[in-house]
Amino acid sequence: MAQRAATGQPVGPVDPRRATTQKPPLHGKHWMAITGKPLGATAGAMMFQKGGNAVDAAAAMLAATCTMWDTLHCGGETQALIYHPQLKKVIGINALGVAPTGATAEFYRSKGYDHPPEFGPLAAITPGTPGGLMVMLAEYGTLSLKDVLGPAIQMADGYPVEAQLANNIERQKDWIKKWKYAPAVMLPHAGSGGREAPEAGELFVQKDLAATFRKLVATEQAARKAGKTRKQAIMAAYDRFYKGDIAQELVRGMREDGGLFTMADLANWRVKIEEPLCTNYKGIDVCKLQQWQQGPAMLQALNILENADLKAMEYNSPQYVHTVYQSISMAFADRDFYYGDPAFAPEEPMKGLLSKEYAKARWNSMNRSRNDAGIKPGDPYPFQQGVNPFTGLLAQWDNAKFLPRDTTKQSGQQDRPVRPDTMFDAQLREAFHGGTTSIEAADSAGWVVSITPSGGWVPAVIAGRTGIGLSQRGQSFVTRPQDGPFNVIEPGKRPRVTLTPTMALKDGAPFLAFAVQGGDTQDQNLLQFFLNMVEFGMTVQQAVEAPNINSYQMRNSFGFHETQPGLMEIATSMPEANRSALTAMGYRLRPLERTSGPITAIWFDRKHRTMWGGVSNHGEDHGIAW
Repeated sequence: MAQRAATGQPVGPVDPRRATTQKPPLHGKHWMAITGKPLGATAGAMMFQKGGNAVDAAAAMLAATCTMWDTLHCGGETQALIYHPQLKKVIGINALGVAPTGATAEFYRSKGYDHPPEFGPLAAITPGTPGGLMVMLAEYGTLSLKDVLGPAIQMADGYPVEAQLANNIERQKDWIKKWKYAPAVMLPHAGSGGREAPEAGELFVQKDLAATFRKLVATEQAARKAGKTRKQAIMAAYDRFYKGDIAQELVRGMREDGGLFTMADLANWRVKIEEPLCTNYKGIDVCKLQQWQQGPAMLQALNILENADLKAMEYNSPQYVHTVYQSISMAFADRDFYYGDPAFAPEEPMKGLLSKEYAKARWNSMNRSRNDAGIKPGDPYPFQQGVNPFTGLLAQWDNAKFLPRDTTKQSGQQDRPVRPDTMFDAQLREAFHGGTTSIEAADSAGWVVSITPSGGWVPAVIAGRTGIGLSQRGQSFVTRPQDGPFNVIEPGKRPRVTLTPTMALKDGAPFLAFAVQGGDTQDQNLLQFFLNMVEFGMTVQQAVEAPNINSYQMRNSFGFHETQPGLMEIATSMPEANRSALTAMGYRLRPLERTSGPITAIWFDRKHRTMWGGVSNHGEDHGIAW
């Protein structure tokens, strides 16, 4: 039955199943390459044309998008899921950097920081993306590093810059000028008296980055000539980046700008090949990376929602939206308290958090009629026959501590970079939504790749003359156990990040690969996309364009870590009756034209043995298939 608002008027949800999509679905038989920029997708297609597999294509797209500063650069972090058709399993790639030597909670608190700063050298963690790219390629690809870096080298030599990046550089130029090596790359017209950033369409040249890439290729090629295997040659390039002259220049330049990491920090860091965490939702296995990123929160939300009859609620009806919002709030409250780097003690209670029994308990505690602004982390330990070591901190969890403030400064903190809109709410929305790209690739041999890389966005510190823009991911740590005992910064530790590629299997075979741009919104958008297809029967393109809601009722992973309980983004297409019903439930609504991510996805059509690609109808994400 249709839901009814308090006025008694029927609530007619907007249903994308009965609408023509704004972009056509992508169809492919042999291969598919999708990422955040058209030129990046072309780089992936070039690898397929060379005979490479989906891993080769994904690595080429990763390198190419790094040159475009598409909310990431080469000193950022890479998170990937790979379906291995011979092993018939999903493999996790953890290429997230770590806090450097000296990056202690006491160090940051002594400088007046509640969290590491949002930008600058003290926000940097060790570079992860180069290592992640080379390990994926060495272990699971087929082409050479020379092949895969070829398009990125051409782009670093000069590519016509898009307006989005060019204008962002101009907005952030005062911040960029704070560091020694960034202005020479980012501000080619410095001192002109006018615009200092490149103009849209101008060739954007990164000579130092191109030279770094060429050094890696030269090392690989020399190793091959010396009789090394393909894998050994790629790993020789890896060693040059993390232990050789490239590492030396990275450390020298970074420390000159005030950073902390050392040669030992780079040499001791390793890419981790991991088992993903998975849950089964109505016969579909959904897999995420481990709890050093937020992906398991989507698995928790699915476990909670499995107790509901979502189809009966109808797509985007007030009751459906309310139920999804409450589930998200519960899962993210657990994320904020319990998630962190599993390499550090104590062990996170993932068995309990992902148990169906714990989800049922959370479901039973849900307020069915109004938003519960006081949702706190639960206690999963009884669901894994354990005792919570942090009951005191759990009792003290303060939802009000991180409510927004009418200031853009925090005691001891640097000013925030300039935003397009200087209103505080716009800054908060930017922090929740902004950042990252996504990469999806698949081939007819059965290889499937989903990547969510990020870090090193504008404005970023560039490390000496390497051309490498460094990550700002340190800001996702906390400095006090009461703000999340598993995520307190320590040297060598990975921060808990928002970056979350996804893989779903049905009957043991790939069903969906999907990811999305954004921050704390990522697993919210991906959850609704998945439900759009599984519960409401949308095609992949309908599902990526479909209106979502976004909750702000969790602690922002960036900046000052604000929260806004009850704040909900909705699409402007949502009917007024639905809005009235949600307002009556205690929500504050913020309408936006598009709320779907943008999501990128590949769906595997088993009946016809083909692939369908979906890309949201906003942003610059683009796909190519054959």
